Amino acid sequence: MNKRTFIKISSALITGVALSPLVSCKQGEKQHNWAGNLEYGTDRVFSPKTTEEIQELVKKYNKLKVQGTRHSFNKIADSADYLVLLKELNEITIDKDAMTVTAGAGVNYGQLARHLFSNGYAVHNLASLPHISIAGACATGTHGSGVKNGNLSTAVVALEMINGKGELVSLSKDKDGEQFLGAVVGLGGLGLVTKTTLSIQPTFNVRQDVYENLPLEQLKDNFDIIMSAGYSVSLFTDWQNKNVSQVWVKRRVEEGALYKVPGEFFQAKIATRNMHPITALSAENCTEQM
Repeated sequence: MNKRTFIKISSALITGVALSPLVSCKQGEKQHNWAGNLEYGTDRVFSPKTTEEIQELVKKYNKLKVQGTRHSFNKIADSADYLVLLKELNEITIDKDAMTVTAGAGVNYGQLARHLFSNGYAVHNLASLPHISIAGACATGTHGSGVKNGNLSTAVVALEMINGKGELVSLSKDKDGEQFLGAVVGLGGLGLVTKTTLSIQPTFNVRQDVYENLPLEQLKDNFDIIMSAGYSVSLFTDWQNKNVSQVWVKRRVEEGALYKVPGEFFQAKIATRNMHPITALSAENCTEQM
């Protein structure tokens, strides 16, 4: 993305957030997706600050599309009519007795992780990128990682949403059974999610060991073992040289436990320098390694 495009998109996003509720964006200031390569079909964008204001919108307009962090390459969240941004719904509440956290629809995983960590808690899994909204990630079945961890939506224990009549609806795992389970990954089709409640646990540490050049033949023959080798395992490849460029093995660190890092992992060699997931790029902005 060039500088001119970045400034234009940034300005549009800032303006959209600053608008008062029920007032549309200025003509021509359309929203873009996260990468800036997709422009949405209307400049009529609302940024409500309260649940009541959202209810008013739903009752007033026949067609509304809700946008999260717009991390999409297609027009699934596009509309030629009206768009609703929920960034103002950013409250986070921890229930220590129930071991849950409730986040407004505008809260992303970066904000949630910082808040939880400062209070001694964590969720079992996180989105790959910190700016992804919790409500959007769970509603679309976004993956997270780790073969035994469940995707991000599996942490959801309760939802608050506004249905097509503008009514406030609350669903919980304990009280609503299959109706709740069917609503968690709702793709926005059942209503506008305003709050998501997740199960939490005490904070924990994770170590990450990076290996380079895993032969594709090894991956084919040992796929289940490789992907189960840690709490979470990530593979990065450019599909060149018949290998996986990097394997990132993440393990939970238990207090007092010692772990010796093997120098080889299915013929992949332990990295001897800080690595970016794309090998050719600088690791300057990656988590400190070595």
